[in-house]
Amino acid sequence: MIIGERSYETSTPTIDSYVVELKSAGADIFISITTPKFAAQSIKKVAELGWKPLFILNSVGTSTGTVMRPAGFENGQNIVSATYQKDPTDPQWKDDAGIKNFDAFLTKYFPEGNREDLLLMTGYNVAQTIVHVLKECGDDLTRASIMKQAASIRSLQLEGLLPGVTINTSATDFAPIKQFRLRKFKGERWELFGDVIGSEVGG
Repeated sequence: MIIGERSYETSTPTIDSYVVELKSAGADIFISITTPKFAAQSIKKVAELGWKPLFILNSVGTSTGTVMRPAGFENGQNIVSATYQKDPTDPQWKDDAGIKNFDAFLTKYFPEGNREDLLLMTGYNVAQTIVHVLKECGDDLTRASIMKQAASIRSLQLEGLLPGVTINTSATDFAPIKQFRLRKFKGERWELFGDVIGSEVGG
């Protein structure tokens, strides 16, 4: 049962008081659907209060470099989230060809970029998807052609996506990613667990 909800504006200085209210309401599950700045604030405040709910964090707010480190690794232990892409800071990908290509891309085009910022991987995946769509268009780069190809992607596996996660679109479904894996924060990194979960509608 939902016993409390709080929303914030991006101009809000802090969401600490909202976290206090939700703890006081007796919630035993805390879901933080926040952008990085406020994700870090929620993690810090939950720890400061000594609150021990099941803490679920949306994927936008899970970057190791821009959220978990600033919030304090010790404060993020056992937080649960979901992801569909590889985390460049995860040692399991150190020899992965896709991550090596990602690192080479950063070195060439964005050397000042923080590879711990997961939004860089998101941008890399989006760019690869755009390249795929443009290649499928061939020489017909009209709006109609681009839209047709963008709505006709089938089982596209990008270098930055987790194994088993693919991009699929159709003329009636523009949501490209419908699969993910769960993960839990342990030590100084996210650890994946379980199998790929799909959210496809209609089978």
